[in-house]
Amino acid sequence: MKILIIIFISFSFNIETSAHDGGLNKNGCHKNRKNGDYHCHQRPSFSQQEVFTGIPKITDGDTLKIGRTRIRLHGIDAPESNQFCSFEGREWRCGWESTNALANIIGKHWVTCIKRDEDRFGRVIAVCKAGPININEWMVSNGWAVAYRRYSLDYVFAEKKSKAAGKGLWRGKFIMPWDWRRSR
Repeated sequence: MKILIIIFISFSFNIETSAHDGGLNKNGCHKNRKNGDYHCHQRPSFSQQEVFTGIPKITDGDTLKIGRTRIRLHGIDAPESNQFCSFEGREWRCGWESTNALANIIGKHWVTCIKRDEDRFGRVIAVCKAGPININEWMVSNGWAVAYRRYSLDYVFAEKKSKAAGKGLWRGKFIMPWDWRRSR
């Protein structure tokens, strides 16, 4: 009976959202890149959001694939698979470790990804969970990715905590993934 009530309520609230390039934070807000204005939208209800579920294949620290759907984790940016960082004067394969961290947290578990947007490469931009674990947040909280402020402020607090604790990438020196890609 409770399930029927929840389903009825979720279908009763039909919320529309306007299209934008770039992601929204958890409050449905974002900064407009054209005029610098910060504004909010109503977010679609769960019943209106596209959901992808399955055991994914890991591409790198912020990208996975469920079936034929390529999914970029919303609001985070991880080092590229072939990116190196430094720790105590030595280079280490931080991109490879970031990819492994994502693979290890997911393991052989089913993942559920809720679509937020689509990028210029045709990838779905999504928030993904493995059981109760928000994978996007976990990657940033453990220092294997950084908050991608250009598109979202959702994981800035998690990044500050992992940086202060010297976790993952933050234990040494690294080039921000977007700067590393631009230099290639």
